[in-house]
Amino acid sequence: METVFSRIEHARTADGVVRQIETLILEGVLRAGDRLPGERDLARQLDVSRPILRDALKTLEAGGLIVTRHGGGTCIADVIGQVFSPPVAELISSHRKATADYLEYRREIEAIAADYAARRATSEDLVLLKAIMERMDAAHAQEDFETEAACDVEFHNAIVECAHNIVLLHTLRACYRLLSDGVFLNRTRIYEMPDARNTLLTQHRAIYDAIVARDPDAARKAATAHMDFVEKATFHAERSGDWQRVSRLRLNQRGGAEMAEP
Repeated sequence: METVFSRIEHARTADGVVRQIETLILEGVLRAGDRLPGERDLARQLDVSRPILRDALKTLEAGGLIVTRHGGGTCIADVIGQVFSPPVAELISSHRKATADYLEYRREIEAIAADYAARRATSEDLVLLKAIMERMDAAHAQEDFETEAACDVEFHNAIVECAHNIVLLHTLRACYRLLSDGVFLNRTRIYEMPDARNTLLTQHRAIYDAIVARDPDAARKAATAHMDFVEKATFHAERSGDWQRVSRLRLNQRGGAEMAEP
């Protein structure tokens, strides 16, 4: 497998190593949880001495960019999770207006990301995007809600990677982290709504096809239409959940256990 690390060309110092790994993290090549090669192997790939590499790793760890796990090697730290601090994430999860603002923000930013992706995606980007689309298709066919929802998040992550804009990449990844951490409505709830799965798959396919066709306008429109649907489906799912909760309370209050018996 081809390595993502390259030989330090000029002064082989710890600063050079730090700069290269920082850049790989910033560009989204190295992601949270990715494990770095062992010390000997990484020093060879970078063409630096092991003492220089150790100094660089100490600097990166002090900066919160990598973590060393006992028996688990050295991994990229969860720097995305720090964009929204735990107190802010807790505030967002407890205020309903935040959901509307979150979806409004994503509608605009997702449209920009899809537009850029249609203009800038490389052939390698499209290989990754196609693989995710195929996994989503397979999960859909198997009615695997959780896997399909996970592919959904991965699909949107891949699109913003195709956009090749570092600020877009990290702000949207932070948004997706809130989604995957359950700060907002569990995405599988939307997938359980009647015909929502078919609609979402069709919309994802439209975004994918527009990016592959290098059509920025179509990509932007498809992304906007998708987020409009997600917004409506999210609030419908929330209301349905409230209806079900109230109905269950009414049934229990009025002797529901006895009424439910055949």
